[in-house]
Amino acid sequence: MSEAAHHEALIDALGAELTPVRRLPPPWRRALGWLLVVVVTAAVLLVRHGATTMMHRWEVAPDLGVAAAGAVITAITAALTSFVLAVPGRTLKWAWLPVPSALVWIAASGMGCLRAHIPGMPVMNIHGADDCLIFIISFSVPLSALMIWLLRRACPLHPALTAIMVGLASAAASASLLEIFHNFDASASDLLMHLLAIAIVIGANSLMGGRLLSRAFVSAPRRG
Repeated sequence: MSEAAHHEALIDALGAELTPVRRLPPPWRRALGWLLVVVVTAAVLLVRHGATTMMHRWEVAPDLGVAAAGAVITAITAALTSFVLAVPGRTLKWAWLPVPSALVWIAASGMGCLRAHIPGMPVMNIHGADDCLIFIISFSVPLSALMIWLLRRACPLHPALTAIMVGLASAAASASLLEIFHNFDASASDLLMHLLAIAIVIGANSLMGGRLLSRAFVSAPRRG
């Protein structure tokens, strides 16, 4: 057998052992799939608690409605950014996409603490604010885990930044879900607990999610 024929036979043999790789859906479709989980969760909470409390709160305190809208938009844009950054060759400028809505979310929440208290709406103390922290973290954990699982096949080239976006999206989505039954006026203790919860979620995702999304970890051989 000639050398050329031998090479052809070797190529054919190697090609026969290759397993077809299913192409990943575009980032917007994968982000939409994750957001659908959030929407279903919101629907369940609305069925259980109703929307009356939420709508009344926004009516008497429009700044809280603006903050809630900022949180929702942040969840959407951060989720999309996470999946976009997982595609090789995409510019890191995408990381700026959720920044404007996140600033609106934080600024509107902070402004609520500066205005006069609305009569008839309770103000949450530091002990009650602990429940907000627990809620945001508890819901962020499965949301973050789901997104990281969806992202691992893509092997992001910037795992830490992608994980930060995962944390921001999950924390913003959880804070948005909390709005459904969070019948309290803005207060410094409530805002601090929200910021603490968001920082914990983003920090945990940066440390753990960044490792889970790294190419070295994903491609590491399994033992046993």
